[in-house]
This record gives sequence, C-alpha cells and structure tokens, in this order.
Amino acid sequence: MPSLPRLSREVRLAVTPDGLPQPEHFVIVDTPVPALQPGQVLVRNRFFQVSARLRPLLSGATEGTPLPTVRPGDSLPSATIGEVVTAPGDSGLRPGELVAHWLGWREYAVLPASDCAPLGDALPDPVAHLGSGWTAYTALTRYGRLKPGETVLVTGGAGGVGSLAGQIARRLGAALVVGTTGTPEKVDKMRSELGYDAVLIRGAAPFATQLAQAAPDGIDVLVDNVGGDQLRAAAAAARPGARLVLVGTLAGQLSPHGSGGSAPVELDAFQLILKGITIRGLVDPRDPVARSDWTERFGDWLRSGEMTFPHVRVQGIDRAAQALLEVFNGLHLGTVVVEL
Repeated sequence: MPSLPRLSREVRLAVTPDGLPQPEHFVIVDTPVPALQPGQVLVRNRFFQVSARLRPLLSGATEGTPLPTVRPGDSLPSATIGEVVTAPGDSGLRPGELVAHWLGWREYAVLPASDCAPLGDALPDPVAHLGSGWTAYTALTRYGRLKPGETVLVTGGAGGVGSLAGQIARRLGAALVVGTTGTPEKVDKMRSELGYDAVLIRGAAPFATQLAQAAPDGIDVLVDNVGGDQLRAAAAAARPGARLVLVGTLAGQLSPHGSGGSAPVELDAFQLILKGITIRGLVDPRDPVARSDWTERFGDWLRSGEMTFPHVRVQGIDRAAQALLEVFNGLHLGTVVVEL
C-alpha cells in the first residue's frame, strides 16, 4: 500500500463576488484528505478546466442548472482529469489510471468510484478530454443538423467551444464558416488554424453590418456561445429553415453587472415563424454511445492533423484564480486548464 497524502491544497470561495470574480474572492487552504469510505476512490488531480460557466455558480444564479451554488467556504467544481491513487478492488479502477470527474480546484479528490470515468487512450493527449468538442459536435450535428454546403456562424469563436466548432464545421462540409471574437489579436489564428473563412470583431463596426458582408446570403446554422446583440443579428440573418443552437451566454457571464445567470435578448418572432426557424438550447445529452463515437472520431482527427486542440496550460493551483480572471477578460484562445 503506497503512503497516502494527509493534506490537500484546494481553492475555496472566500467571499461571494459582487460582479466579476477577482482573485481576492478566493483563498487556497490546506485541508485533510478524508478517510476513504467503502466504494470510494482517491484521485490525485492532474488538470482541471477553468471556464466562464462558473460565473452564475459563484453568484448564486444556479436555479435550473445541474450544478449547485458555490458558497463561501466551498470548493469549486470543474471538469477534471486525475490519476487514481487507490481504489476498491471491485471498482474496475487501477492505481495510475487516468480518470475524468468533477471535483476540481484541489490537489486530491475523494469520491465514489462510480463518479470516475476511465479515459483510456482514445485521445493522443488526455488533456483534450477537457475540451468542449462533444458540445460543439452535438450542436452542429444533433441540434444544428448541419448539411454539406451550408453556412455556419459560431459566436465566441475563439473560446473553448468555438475554437473546436469552426474546425468541426469545416470537417463536416460547411461551405462557409464565420466566427466572432472580441479580441482582434485572435483573428489571424482563427482564420489560419481554426477553420474560419471570416471573423467578425465585436465593436469594430455594427455587428449586423459585418455579418451581412461576411455571409450575404444568410446563415443556415448558428452555434451561439454569446447571446445578446450577436444572437439578435444572427436570427435576423437566418435563412428559411435555419437552426439556431444556443450553447452559452457569454454576454451575461462576462458582464461586470448582474449575476451572470441572465441573458435577455429581443428577437423578431414574426420572422422566426415566417422563415420556419428553430431555436434550441443545448444541454449536454447523456448518450455514452454517441459520446464514445465522437471521442474516437476526435482522436482520429487529432492524430491525422486534421484538427488541433487549442488550449492554454496554466501552471500550479496558486494561479487558478488569476486564470479565471484572464478567462473573463478574454486573454486566452481555446480551453484554459490548470496543470497541477
């Protein structure tokens, strides 16, 4: 039996933020590693995702979401990859095996073995399991029903979902892929590496004007990570029979005001009816077979070089709170992960 750790450092919420979370709203504490109960596994965390989706959890605007409110004194949840330290003999898990779970923002996690998903070797880099490719793929295929030759708009095209959605749309045969960003410095890479034919910059000109120039014939599929004015303009530019898939609400989550749990927008219902446009909110479907198929496909694309996994690795749990602020400020392209 290996020597088990006694203490684990973890990031906890110190104060409920009023507005966007800042590093001073968090504290790093040393906490005893709980004794394992029957059926539990001890995992040494290796990587965890840092996402703007934490905003409503930290402010208490979690009604209707699958995750709980994070209150002062609580650790933060996130998609996490860890290495099994010890596990029950009947769990099917082996020491040293990499697993995915949701107890991130800490060095060690104790949780039921049933809450750990073995990763295997389907992806060439296990960190790619923290990407949002499954979300992007589901938005484009199951909800967006993308057909070859169609035009796709991805708002928030440089984020965790968007940095993969543009590439996936290209792989699936889209004729024109348009993305949006609020950071001009990301435009060249979005065009050269992320599958976008055109990139619209928030604030550079009226958004509806930019969209009309980039996609003069309108759009067929929207993968919307932003909401707000960009969703309004996309709905106005939608072609008959277009499919609008709502994935995220960065317009609300990144606002310095409010709680991040609301993203109101006014759409022209008459035009939606007239054109037969569908709007669907995406909730991660619990379909292990389809997800396994996606993971295998993603792995093949990564190994062949047909796709990349854009991401930033931030070193050390001490930098996690600052990394979250950088996500809110749009400093990084792709998925942001903390490496322990």
